[in-house]
Amino acid sequence: MEKVVLVLQASKLPAWILTLWHFIHKKIVHIRFLQRKRKTFFLWRYIIKELFVYFFVMFLFYFLIFFVNQILVLMLKLLGKNLPLWDVVLLIFYSLPQIIAQTAPFATLTGFLMCLGRMNSDNEILILRASGQNPRFIILVPVLILGLLISFFSFFVNDYLLPAGMIKYREQELISISRNPFVEIESNSVKHLRDNTIVTGNVTNKGISDIIFFDKDEKGNPRIILAGQSTVDTAEEAGVSMQLNMTDPNVIVLDNQNPRSFDVITAKKMTMNIFESLFVDNNFGDDPTSMTTYDIKQQIKKFKEDENTPKEKINRYILEYNRKYASSFGAVFFAFLALPLALIFGKHNGVFAGLIIGVLISVVYWSLIWIFMLFGLRNGLNGTIAMWIPNFVVGIAGLGFYVVMVKQ
Repeated sequence: MEKVVLVLQASKLPAWILTLWHFIHKKIVHIRFLQRKRKTFFLWRYIIKELFVYFFVMFLFYFLIFFVNQILVLMLKLLGKNLPLWDVVLLIFYSLPQIIAQTAPFATLTGFLMCLGRMNSDNEILILRASGQNPRFIILVPVLILGLLISFFSFFVNDYLLPAGMIKYREQELISISRNPFVEIESNSVKHLRDNTIVTGNVTNKGISDIIFFDKDEKGNPRIILAGQSTVDTAEEAGVSMQLNMTDPNVIVLDNQNPRSFDVITAKKMTMNIFESLFVDNNFGDDPTSMTTYDIKQQIKKFKEDENTPKEKINRYILEYNRKYASSFGAVFFAFLALPLALIFGKHNGVFAGLIIGVLISVVYWSLIWIFMLFGLRNGLNGTIAMWIPNFVVGIAGLGFYVVMVKQ
């Protein structure tokens, strides 16, 4: 009855008073909305800042691991080769994009797990719930935003810096080989150079005790060159990586048309030029990892137009094209997975639990990448499927744990 009276009385008020009242009411609602929005913005800014700090710490952690591994690989390869220190520094520098591309997704998973686990164990999640906030929404938005930013950064490294770094790395490696040929020649080893093969005996500063060289002549006939003692010199001619000065060599040329026929050539001395193209074409020239996604896509179109292109070669390029996207945007899948895992398992010792869980999942994810990459390269598994399966596994796991978190 009182409400009806108030409505009747309000209806008798002048129109300008009612208009003023509605205007003030809208302003009050708008101010309250802005205050709530501002509080949400401050929360998001705080969460993003915390996530980035832990991500940066874990980025340095994983970067150091991969960086030390790269240094050890180079040291094992260049140890005792008397290569100038600056050449080694440049080789390490040009390999940095590959290290960064590998580091970012794993740092996202472990860093986010540690950060959200710390917030959970410090009862910050409980405070959000007590204040009427929805932690799942308040935390999910900055997690996905920062995960996307990290993914775009990782894609830039994969698609631009990594190919440029590989090109520079290979150029510097060729320069190092021309300065010191023993960088590529090791004792008692088999070195494949494109369609050619070098088998070496004991290698010292004085030369090579035994060497066997397999290649083909201008007619495509198999040719075998043997020498008991050879020396290796740097080459002054452009395009020549090294020169093999052979003593008492024997050259055996087989006949493809007549397997029982062959020619034998002997000499007291012979000089063989090893061209840079052998090293480039074997390790780099036909490698999609040295291309951007645009170049790979154009190359795939050319391969599909040519019926003589092997399917394995096309699939190799498809695999590398998808690898750049899958490995980069794996950070978003990891970010989404980190939220429910941290809120479920991070109630006690959240930072330590996040570190352990993050490292374990990173190892499993890394193993899945290599397993399905081998399936794609050797068993013909479609490159798109092979590269995205690990991310789909992470995404499905994230959805499953998210449902468990909501029920809790």
